[in-house]
Amino acid sequence: MSPVPPAPDNALEVCERLSKLTGVTVLPNEPLAPHTRFAIGGPADIFFETASPESFAEALKTVREAGLNSVVIGGGSNLIVADEGFRGVCLKLSSRRLRAFGLRVEVECGVGLQALVNFTAQRGLKGLETLTGIPGSVGGAVYGNAGAYGHSIQERILSVHFLDGEKGDEVREFSRAECEFRYRDSIFKKKKDWIILSATLDMETGNAVTLRETSARILSTRTRKYPPSMRCAGSIFKNLILAELPRPVAASLPPGVVIEGKVPSAWFLEQIGAKGMKRGDLEVADYHANLIFNNGEGTAKDLVFLIRDLKRRVAMRFGIDLEEEVQYVGFDAEASQLQK
Repeated sequence: MSPVPPAPDNALEVCERLSKLTGVTVLPNEPLAPHTRFAIGGPADIFFETASPESFAEALKTVREAGLNSVVIGGGSNLIVADEGFRGVCLKLSSRRLRAFGLRVEVECGVGLQALVNFTAQRGLKGLETLTGIPGSVGGAVYGNAGAYGHSIQERILSVHFLDGEKGDEVREFSRAECEFRYRDSIFKKKKDWIILSATLDMETGNAVTLRETSARILSTRTRKYPPSMRCAGSIFKNLILAELPRPVAASLPPGVVIEGKVPSAWFLEQIGAKGMKRGDLEVADYHANLIFNNGEGTAKDLVFLIRDLKRRVAMRFGIDLEEEVQYVGFDAEASQLQK
């Protein structure tokens, strides 16, 4: 890792300007570990949070005009923050308005995904119940096209409103097709200056009792695998698309491994002995090869080392590259290429 440079000379001035905006929280030198599921990471020069899209847009404009680095976070469930922290401004939009109009649901980015699942199930709106138990916010779920049990949030997206940071404070709307959703992917992963504000969902009519029972059953299963108290990001690596695997690898897969056209990364990780591997206080679960958790005072350095080691072993054994679901914050250029 490169040495961490000192804070920019104008950081204090920017902090003061941000503090004057309406309905905001501004914290200098705020540790980012409490804002992540891993509970790992150093401080940001400035941490900014608001529930107001207008104040958020103004803050983003202020930060960019000042020439400071910035990063936008959501619930922090899929973040790995460097031990040195983030040199710049960490911004969080926590708007949480949630409304239903018949089969249409309007939800802002700061709403927890579980809250959205509960909201729709209770109203007999079918289509999100399999996403129960997935941590994080709706904004993050749209960004990464979150899903489980053969379904993903893209199936319910009618449109997404987002702030186009490339054009100042312009708010734009994309249809589902324009969002370019793919497996655990969307156009917003490519366009870092496009900040998701809200989404409109198109649901189906369902039975509220049945939906709540389905949700509760899935939540029980996920809780056993990923206890809420476990400091982890859920699955570290994306599953692989069978059709995209090299033919020799695809042909070598045993019966029953392929699920709906995908091969669990956990299967490849099991073959290289990932279960139970450790690096410092970071551990791979002994019951799930695609789950790394912080079992003490884990560091980002050890976490990144472990992820890189797992990727290297799978690549050497199978000739394939695993891709992380997690995002990196505060790392130098070399480390930030880990996902590619």
